[in-house]
Amino acid sequence: MAKVKSVYICSDCGYESPKWYGKCPSCGEWNTMSEELVTKQSATATKTVKSVSSYNNALKITEISTEDEHRYKTGVAELDRVLGGGIVKGSLILLGGDPGIGKSTIMLQICKKLCEGLRVLYVSGEESSRQLKLRANRLSVESENLLVLTETDAEIVAEVIRQQKPDLVMIDSIQTMCLSELSSSAGSITQVRECTNLFMRVSKSLDIPMFIVGHVNKEGSIAGPKVLEHIVDAVLYFEGDRQMSYRILRAVKNRYGSTNEIGVFQMTDKGLEEVENPSLMLLSGRPKNVSGTCVACTMEGTRPILAEVQGLASSTSFGNPRRMSTGFDFNRLMLIIAVLEKRAGYYFNGSDTYINVIGGLRLDEPATDLAVAMALVSSLKDKPIADNALAFGEIGLAGEIRSVSHAQERINEAVRLGFNKIVVPYHNLKRITTNTDAEIIGVKNLREAFEALT
Repeated sequence: MAKVKSVYICSDCGYESPKWYGKCPSCGEWNTMSEELVTKQSATATKTVKSVSSYNNALKITEISTEDEHRYKTGVAELDRVLGGGIVKGSLILLGGDPGIGKSTIMLQICKKLCEGLRVLYVSGEESSRQLKLRANRLSVESENLLVLTETDAEIVAEVIRQQKPDLVMIDSIQTMCLSELSSSAGSITQVRECTNLFMRVSKSLDIPMFIVGHVNKEGSIAGPKVLEHIVDAVLYFEGDRQMSYRILRAVKNRYGSTNEIGVFQMTDKGLEEVENPSLMLLSGRPKNVSGTCVACTMEGTRPILAEVQGLASSTSFGNPRRMSTGFDFNRLMLIIAVLEKRAGYYFNGSDTYINVIGGLRLDEPATDLAVAMALVSSLKDKPIADNALAFGEIGLAGEIRSVSHAQERINEAVRLGFNKIVVPYHNLKRITTNTDAEIIGVKNLREAFEALT
């Protein structure tokens, strides 16, 4: 006889406990323990004993062949780049993002190309078949190879997949799926975890790639336990503000490719369009002869991307000046301000200081330190930086400009977009070879860099 009991499960790490904790004993996060009802079989229940023949035989790794392995191209070059070259057969891909960011849109868009030679099953638990048809008409998606199933029972979905055996499956979304034998409601931690486990087993056993759309919580992470991200093969995030037209697709986990690549899209009335040259997009509308702006170059995987960094230093009448950062790490900003005051003599203790990266891009690379510092000093001194100038380099605590990787690729991208004055760390000069007319200036400290840029 089955017994129902109450357990508390951490939404971050999946830790289970018979009693509630304010702080999770496993991961240390606060207020993440939520109550779930689980069904437990009694001790007298009959145990099923499987014979050894029912298990898969262990194989030598030299006996496993990958000659027939190939990737499915989605027809969206930016998505293929993030995935590492396409969709691997039998892979489980989790796509997350804020509501309205474009998750369902891009899923339906890639069906247009995939359905030319593959049978795709689109499972929707949020929309009716008529609503999906209206959205498909808007996106010009029309193919007899696209199968639509509106169902929320995970067992029924799994059975349809076993019967139809499509070439690719899309689940939209995992929070709407549920298993009838679990007493908890759809979207709960237990339901999300067990449904994903079920789809993972179906995907691996039939060698069918599967996209799973997942909602995010208020912290921006995938709603559900952290083990959900451990189950899947790849985790993709859609970033960007819904009020802005640009979207960034980033991989935070990928068993079949790099996690450093990003894809840039623009939301239009006909769906998501690829942005082949994100640097040109991010620099469009840049003001001329205005203090407090500097162009940075960051590496996203193998792609150099140029972005405009704006800084503002304004006098304050309060004793404690305000610091604010958008698109750049706040703690890194405080470190740069401290180095500018102590090592270079640029004092911000009487000024409110703001940093903003244009276009919704987030700069996490240390090579963008120099551009952020130059934007702040330019605003403090009210001296514009040359419009054709660009800077990159890491700032050390002693005020020195340290060398960075991929200097040659950054310079090539800057020259291609018309920048002919490029300030780089002095120690990078010996590894740079260029045949262009651009002026490459090597600097050792912050004062040299500002003098070279202005």
